[in-house]
Amino acid sequence: MGAGRQGSIEALVFDMDGLLFDSERVVQRTWNMAGEELGAGQVGEQIYHTLGMNLKSRTEFFHRVFGPDFPMEEFAERTRRYYRQIEETEGVPLKPGVLELLSYGRENGYRMAVATSSRREHSTYMLKRGGIYSYFDGFMFGDMVENAKPDPEIYLKACALLGTAPERSMALEDSPNGIRSASAAGMTAVMVPDLVQPDEELKRLAFRVCRDLTEVIGLLEGKK
Repeated sequence: MGAGRQGSIEALVFDMDGLLFDSERVVQRTWNMAGEELGAGQVGEQIYHTLGMNLKSRTEFFHRVFGPDFPMEEFAERTRRYYRQIEETEGVPLKPGVLELLSYGRENGYRMAVATSSRREHSTYMLKRGGIYSYFDGFMFGDMVENAKPDPEIYLKACALLGTAPERSMALEDSPNGIRSASAAGMTAVMVPDLVQPDEELKRLAFRVCRDLTEVIGLLEGKK
C-alpha cells in the first residue's frame, strides 16, 4: 500500500458516484439504453475507461472512440432521462458505510466536502435525494473545474474551499483517475473500489484500499 502522510487528518473529501451511491452500474445501464437507440451499440462498456472524467473530458473521449459525429448532446440527454426514471422507480442506494462514516465525521469535527466529476445539477439532486447533502461543508462539481481527474485541480480546490491543507486531508475514491488526482494533490488517498479493482500502480498511490467506507473509520482512529 502507499505510504501514509505525516500529521493528523482534519478534512474528508468524498467522490460521489460509485463511492457514496451505488450509481455507476445505473449509469452503465443508461449508456447501453441510449447507445442502442442511437445505433452505437453497448456504449456502457466504455464506462471503465471514463471513470472520474467530467462532461468535457468524457465528450472528448466519446468523439475519439465513436467519431466526431457522435451525437453527444442527444446521448447525454437520453441518459439523464433514463437515469432519473431508474432512480425514481428503483432507487439508487447509498453504498455500505456512508451514513456511519458521515456521522462519525460530523461527531468528531472533520470538515467534509464532495469532489465529484458529475455536474452540479445532478449531484445536488442525488445528495439531497439521498438525505446526505447537509453533512457536507462544501462542494466541487465537475462543471466547476477546467481539468478533469486525474488532474489534481478538483481536489486542490476542494481543500481550499474547506480551508485545509491537502496533506492534512483524506480523499475517498473508487476510481483509478480519482486516486491519481488525490495523490497528485498531496492528499492521503484511500480507495474503496467499485467497478474497477486497483492494480499495482494504484496500490502504491493509495494510502489504503478498503472494502467499504466503514473501514475508513478505523483508519481515522489511527491517524488522530
